[in-house]
Amino acid sequence: MTEATAPHPVTFSALVQQFFTEYLVNQRAMSPRTIASYRDAMLLFLNFAQHRLGKMPTALNLADITPDLILAFLDYLEQQRHNAVRSRNLRLTALRAFLKYAARRDVSSFFVIEQALGIPMKRFERPMLGFLSREEMLAILGQPGETWTSQRDHLLLTLLYNTGARVSEIIGVKVGDVVMSVKRL
Repeated sequence: MTEATAPHPVTFSALVQQFFTEYLVNQRAMSPRTIASYRDAMLLFLNFAQHRLGKMPTALNLADITPDLILAFLDYLEQQRHNAVRSRNLRLTALRAFLKYAARRDVSSFFVIEQALGIPMKRFERPMLGFLSREEMLAILGQPGETWTSQRDHLLLTLLYNTGARVSEIIGVKVGDVVMSVKRL
């Protein structure tokens, strides 16, 4: 290709738009909530970059998204906005998804993007999940009321407790799956 016929690199704003409209919606078929989360992360990042770099988001380019800028943004989320580590990591996930998409569209910025993608997720302490004692669970279950919905809810909660099944597994149970008698060996 000659210089006259070489394709022009995609602008940063066009990349952002394509990321949301083409990639997340059409190619990946992400849920509306995921897309909204990614949108919020991108808006926060673009506002932060505008204040930090003194550039309007429309004037940004991929070379501006350095590891230092991303790390400063992540610190801002934790220190100024008081985001938990999980929220910080979710914002980083959204930025990473965009950068991976952008790397495939603008190969000339691959080195800068590769550096930015090297930022690790922050580790955090997962809380120990508690559980209810048998007596506490029986107190919650109690006795079913007289109404059909009360009896239905009691049956579902008892089934969940006694089987240890997940809600998604209980939802999938069909009438034919229920065995009313117990065979003894």
